[in-house]
Amino acid sequence: MYIIENANILKDKQLTTCSLFITNERITMIQKSTSYYRNMRMNLEPYIMTPSYVLLSSEIPFKTSFQELKSYLSEHFLIKGCTTIFTYVDLLYENELSDKINEMKKALVSSPIDFIIGVKIPVRMITPSFIRICKKHKIPAVFVELKELDELEKIPWGWIREAMFPFNSPLIPLISSSQKKEARLVLSKWKDRMMTEKIPALYEVLEENSPLSIPVLNKIGLYPQKGSLMTGTELSYNLYLKDKEIRKVDEESLFHYHSNRLVVTVHKGMVIRSGEKVLFSPGSGEYVKVRTPSYFSL
Repeated sequence: MYIIENANILKDKQLTTCSLFITNERITMIQKSTSYYRNMRMNLEPYIMTPSYVLLSSEIPFKTSFQELKSYLSEHFLIKGCTTIFTYVDLLYENELSDKINEMKKALVSSPIDFIIGVKIPVRMITPSFIRICKKHKIPAVFVELKELDELEKIPWGWIREAMFPFNSPLIPLISSSQKKEARLVLSKWKDRMMTEKIPALYEVLEENSPLSIPVLNKIGLYPQKGSLMTGTELSYNLYLKDKEIRKVDEESLFHYHSNRLVVTVHKGMVIRSGEKVLFSPGSGEYVKVRTPSYFSL
């Protein structure tokens, strides 16, 4: 066991200074004072510490060469402090699910960071039988491509809700319209329907290549397994150089506007980015199995 002391952890726009006790690359205890302990120590006083990020990306070039995939993962994830990728496969028919998920898993077997795979479907595929298939395979999220205002009307939502239970993988909207006004109307219709029918869902479109929030991570079953620094979680974090300029900032602003201050990324206790150098370790990433979406009470 060793102690990470003077860790300035950023959460909810507040910096909290504490010490983390680490055993087998997991956080076993968090305390304010460590003066009674004689363990080896690592002082992080000059840094701001955040959990490493989970980023959504639908454009991973998983059918290209290893070298191209390595470059993409390094430039779009590792260098940004991301240690878990959230992606999805595109389906047109129910019987494609297993093969396409396995194809993506196989393509990402050389990934140096963890990954989670959802599915993308047209509205017509929201059927009890398909939802049961997703539940069987523990698919963490179902992205639904929305095109028209009235296409949600014919879905047997009561049966869908029953088919989802108890896994309750959320439905996530994808808007195909490029017209902002129309997109807002479709999204508003989606939200009303999901709330009325009490369907586990997200009400907003997820932004790609931006850190997923804690409520979203919880909905898809990743929190607190990912995106958190608390007792019992894996040791995955980012270190930013501390400065007066960024003492009062939220996690998303730190990601978007202070990336030049990101100096270290650690994934399960292993350094994968140091300074401007990315340390690519093929195959050290894992396919993340979600146990229960929305399990953690926020």
